[in-house]
Amino acid sequence: MILRKILFKLFFVLPISVVVTSLVYAHGVAEGDAAFIEQAIGAQAIPFIYLGAKHMVTGYDHLLFLIGVIFFLYKMKDVVIYVTLFAVGHSTTLLYGVLSGTHVNPYIVDAIIGFSVVYKALDNIGAFKRWFGFQPNTKVAVLIFGFFHGFGLATKLQDFTLSEEGLVANIVAFNIGVEIGQLLALAAILIVMNFWRRSDVFVRQAFNTNVVLMSAGFLLMGYQLSGLLIAT
Repeated sequence: MILRKILFKLFFVLPISVVVTSLVYAHGVAEGDAAFIEQAIGAQAIPFIYLGAKHMVTGYDHLLFLIGVIFFLYKMKDVVIYVTLFAVGHSTTLLYGVLSGTHVNPYIVDAIIGFSVVYKALDNIGAFKRWFGFQPNTKVAVLIFGFFHGFGLATKLQDFTLSEEGLVANIVAFNIGVEIGQLLALAAILIVMNFWRRSDVFVRQAFNTNVVLMSAGFLLMGYQLSGLLIAT
């Protein structure tokens, strides 16, 4: 019954999500920002903090996952724990990926990021318990997916030739900017969520909203996997 309900809603939600995704799919680095990154020599802390914050605030795949993570978290203590786990995860692999020169396939890692959105939406509607009879550890899942989100951020920077002079300072500054951007986005999301949760329609709309999240995640996965097939 639950599977039939999800498929029914996906049938109507997918066309909407296709339009939305096509409108917002600008998750690369802006042309002006790309030119600055290529030409930056020496430590440029403030500009890289700005770039990191901008990238996170406009990084809708990261924000969709973040929305899914905090969707049913009502206590600020829980929000802090989960967001910290996510931050630790993506900070670790962002810094490691760029500074160590470790390259991962951007299509695959971005497809996994899309899957993380699908996973969290399924988790929010209790699908794992209904379908498989067990509940995965949500904290561990958020940390693990955080690692993949960090590699996704790293691949964006690895598209450019980064100057070795001031590299460590600039990447650390970029990561600080990412965290600032995440906090700004989180504050806005929490304000909206708190107003929404107080309304009478939240319980009725929660399921539909997570189906929208799930369909967006599937679209992100499909986009990246099709890109991988074309590239190979």
